[in-house]
Amino acid sequence: MSETALPKDEPQSAPKAPFEQPAAAPLRPSANGNGLAIIALLLAAAGLAAAGWGVWQVRTLTAGHQQQSRVIEGLATQTLTLEHNERQLSADLAQLPDATELEDRHRLVAQLQGDQQRLSQRLETVLGASRKDWRLAEAEHLLRLASLRLSALQDVTSAKALVQGADEILREQDDPQAFAAREQLTRSLASLQGTTQPDRTGLFLQLSALREQATQVTALAPEFQAAAEAAQGTSPEGETRWRQWWNKISGFFRVDFNPDDSIRPLLAGQSLNQVRLALSLALEQAQWAALNGQGKVYTQALDDARSILVAGFNRENGPTQAMIEQLTALKSQPVSVTTPDLDASLNAIQAYLQHRHTPVEGLQKSTQATPDAAESQP
Repeated sequence: MSETALPKDEPQSAPKAPFEQPAAAPLRPSANGNGLAIIALLLAAAGLAAAGWGVWQVRTLTAGHQQQSRVIEGLATQTLTLEHNERQLSADLAQLPDATELEDRHRLVAQLQGDQQRLSQRLETVLGASRKDWRLAEAEHLLRLASLRLSALQDVTSAKALVQGADEILREQDDPQAFAAREQLTRSLASLQGTTQPDRTGLFLQLSALREQATQVTALAPEFQAAAEAAQGTSPEGETRWRQWWNKISGFFRVDFNPDDSIRPLLAGQSLNQVRLALSLALEQAQWAALNGQGKVYTQALDDARSILVAGFNRENGPTQAMIEQLTALKSQPVSVTTPDLDASLNAIQAYLQHRHTPVEGLQKSTQATPDAAESQP
């Protein structure tokens, strides 16, 4: 404000110099004032810039100080964690045994692994022998089944398959000591192959068909065909009333010079049913005998059925004659056979099993003695 007031005081001294130009005098102090104002503005701007820079520096230093504080806090936390881990590790190390004890433990572990490996090998040996014994016991069981089917049912086919299965088991063993047992099995198998199996199922079905025919057979004698013969010898155009009457009456009569051979007494309804029932029962008995291989019962039942047919029915009837022929053919069919004895084969395989048990028992005893010896060692 003092600098701006100075130009106002200068015009008062203007009368002292009248010869000076009036316009040039005020221009010089105005230029000086503008320069001073610009300088003042520059100084003010510089001050503001210095103040702003100072504030910015203060804020930057404050932010850096805060960041350093956070880093210091993180480092302190990590330090505490490391100290805790170090204490935990020290405690764990304190619990570990010393080097001597660790060496003893390693030695015991190695010894235990070796013992376990040896026991595993011996166990595999014992189990392998046990599996073979199981297979041989299965072969013995197959032979027992074959002998039972031969003695009870005379089933040669099933017995042959069972003996072949037992021989296959002995072949799988690949043991020279099983030669005697296999030889006996081969003999039994050859005997079975030479035995013919009767067709019991076919006989049973044929007898079933005869039982169905027994319900349809009749007891009537063959009719006399006089009317047909008269019709063939006389022309219908030359017939008289008398011949027509004679042909009608002659159908009710029959002349047979051998009645005992071809005519049987007519059966009443109840008697006919009883005869059919007796015939059906005889055939059913023959069926049972065929399935069970009872030759005597089978032959006797067929003889009874044939006797019933001959005694109660006319042999000249077609169904009766056909049934008699079928019964005669069935009687010649065998229902029982002489089966071979398998006891020799069974005894041979039992002897082989008994011979194998001795080394297996010795191996088991040695296996049991090994763990006891290992436990007794220090």
